[in-house]
Amino acid sequence: MAQKRADMIAETRGKLIKAAREAFAVKGYADSSMDDLTAQAGLTRGALYHHFGDKKGLLQAVIAQIDSEMMERLSVITDEASTTWDGFVDESIAYIKMSLEPEIQRIVFLDGPAVLGDPSQWRSQNACIHSTQRSIQKLIDEGTIHNVAPEATARLIMGALLGASLWIAHADDPHMACEQAVASFRALASGLLLTGQP
Repeated sequence: MAQKRADMIAETRGKLIKAAREAFAVKGYADSSMDDLTAQAGLTRGALYHHFGDKKGLLQAVIAQIDSEMMERLSVITDEASTTWDGFVDESIAYIKMSLEPEIQRIVFLDGPAVLGDPSQWRSQNACIHSTQRSIQKLIDEGTIHNVAPEATARLIMGALLGASLWIAHADDPHMACEQAVASFRALASGLLLTGQP
């Protein structure tokens, strides 16, 4: 009985998140009405309020889902890299380039900050910082980069990546901004390398 109820809750939440994600990606947060979202999901406004509190809570759930998918994609890039350094650089550049993807750009980098405030304070950013911190520590242990403070360096890097992504999302020419951000990141990151490293 408890399992059946848990499955029903998960199904209801899933329907609402799916409908909201589609609407937010196409229309944007401001132009997506709760009535349309719930009708598309085949549910009532009461279900939305019960599971997410309000439309803002639903946006948080959508962003959490997208963030989780982004983290999975970035983990694959890191795992498939031939060296820790290549994984670190490739993952960072991939994060920047994700800001060009229409759904991510609109929901995570445009509507998210406008509605939920400073993205550096979102829970998902802590996961990114910890992941980057582990990579920094591994690169130090391997003798690839200078013996920097891992947490401080991870926060600087994630701040730079987030700032670049927000800039790209708002740029008149996002593709040009992305190219410039990637080139600049490569130059900045290379300053971490010890002499003689790739």
